[in-house]
Amino acid sequence: MILGLGNDIIDIRRIEKTIARYGDRFLQRVFTEAERERSDRRAARAASYAKRFAAKEACAKALGTGLRRGVYWRDMGVVNLRSGRPTIVLTGGAAAQLQRITPRGYRPQVHVTLTDDYPLAEAVVVIAGLAEQFDATPR
Repeated sequence: MILGLGNDIIDIRRIEKTIARYGDRFLQRVFTEAERERSDRRAARAASYAKRFAAKEACAKALGTGLRRGVYWRDMGVVNLRSGRPTIVLTGGAAAQLQRITPRGYRPQVHVTLTDDYPLAEAVVVIAGLAEQFDATPR
């Protein structure tokens, strides 16, 4: 069952200008330590940050709150699974909102896809609810 869907697109040049103007102040306010470490290792540093920024915006939309009602930038951290596939780890107010929108008997799962084609970066987030137990007996 789909619990939430969010999409966001951003101009990478906007992130480049923001980093140039505010530097670490911006990066530390918006991104988790893991996101900063990963993006800072990239040749296309601004594009990496832009994709993560778009993912946070898309996730906030999927949660149904936007960046308000206790959901903050660093409550949503883009991480990569061992396979390389990105996902989002939710903490704080974002995790609390995820718990509120997940029906009893379901387990939430966050799916994210990231892409960029200069000058644009885009993210799509789908929050799914998976039934904790299901009857696999053929009908």
